[in-house]
Amino acid sequence: MKLHSRILAGLAAGVALGALSKTSGTTGLDLALIALEPLGTAFISLITMIVIPLVVASLIVGIASLGDVRRVGRIGGLTLAYFVGTTLLAAVIGAGVALGAGVGLGVASETRATLGAIGERGAEAMAAAPRVPGLVRTLTDMVPTNPFGAAARGELMPLIVAVVLFAAALTAIPVDRRRPVLAFFEGINDAAMVLIQWLMWLAPAAVLVLVAATVARFGLDLLADLLAFCGVVVLALAVHVAVVLVPVLRLGAGYSPVRFFRGVSDALLLAFSTSSSSATLPVSMAAATTRLNVPVSVAGFVLPSGATINKNGSAVYKAVTAVFLAHLYGFPLGAGAIVVIVLTSTLAAFAGAGVPGSSLVTTLIVLNAIGLGPQAAAGIALVAGVDRPLDMFRTTVNTIGNLIGSVVISRPGLLSATRSSPPDPLSHTGEGERHGR
Repeated sequence: MKLHSRILAGLAAGVALGALSKTSGTTGLDLALIALEPLGTAFISLITMIVIPLVVASLIVGIASLGDVRRVGRIGGLTLAYFVGTTLLAAVIGAGVALGAGVGLGVASETRATLGAIGERGAEAMAAAPRVPGLVRTLTDMVPTNPFGAAARGELMPLIVAVVLFAAALTAIPVDRRRPVLAFFEGINDAAMVLIQWLMWLAPAAVLVLVAATVARFGLDLLADLLAFCGVVVLALAVHVAVVLVPVLRLGAGYSPVRFFRGVSDALLLAFSTSSSSATLPVSMAAATTRLNVPVSVAGFVLPSGATINKNGSAVYKAVTAVFLAHLYGFPLGAGAIVVIVLTSTLAAFAGAGVPGSSLVTTLIVLNAIGLGPQAAAGIALVAGVDRPLDMFRTTVNTIGNLIGSVVISRPGLLSATRSSPPDPLSHTGEGERHGR
């Protein structure tokens, strides 16, 4: 049985055990399930342990994969601008749709208060939870003074900013001096991937324990909010495609959306069925170069880079998840908290990895940034239970975003202004068709 099937089975078993404990007429089963909850919380702690090394290594490797930005020139700048712009808009849309839908707000006040009571002190723990700073303080706190100190304190936002700056600087040093640094962080990144795969073997049991304890404590009403969460995620993904990506394709490249989706349908179906941008990459490359008339030099740069660091769908998902769990715990979401959710969802999407379970790790980045990490064990277990089917939708959106980016960046007007680009890609195959989009 595949991992996602085992996780869903764990979710179903947890719901069944929890429901049984509420209808059995005795307190023995529900007390036993609640007593086992620390085992699931320990799993969340193990996953959280990987956050800092994964973020540092994957961001450095991903940004450095763009190569020498000075040599790549305008194509590299356009690619980065497209990646950052569309991912940021995805996070904004995710947070906006989730806030507008009020996902997670329908939980009874008693349930919300109990959800916040991780530990023995319950409501006191929620009252003592760190308050989200204002907008100005949030922006100034993003400037790191000591990235190692930020990592030790679990302050991931300044750490991410520092890593991005160092990774950008790394592209400007000679290749022979850059390569050993990249090799080190590639090794860290690979080790983090292996560790995640190991821990994912424990995920079904952990989800079973956490969900069973949650249902035993709160009943089945909480699951209705989980279904609403799934609906909001899919809605936000659809809004992002319709409001951002399709207009970018039409206005930025003059390309027919119908022709585009017909030309890349095989890549999108593969992305949906495998939930892997990396596995879809060869099919995406073939679709871009043979059916969308994207020059090989552009497709070979934009699509592999996008599969590594450009994840619009993931940014939408993380923003919706953060709003959902914040509402679930009754956590106040002011302007500062919304800014934190949008920015960390954007950066955490760049830090995502191409293995099952990595979304769980990077989503914790956003939850930790708004102060929810320690309280969110039961909630994140519920999200993990439906992560795989939602992953199919967000990977499809990731692939759409990368393919549209390759079409837009290959537009003749943009590349003709690229001093460092060879004239050949624009003066040969497909020129007439590109103008006729």
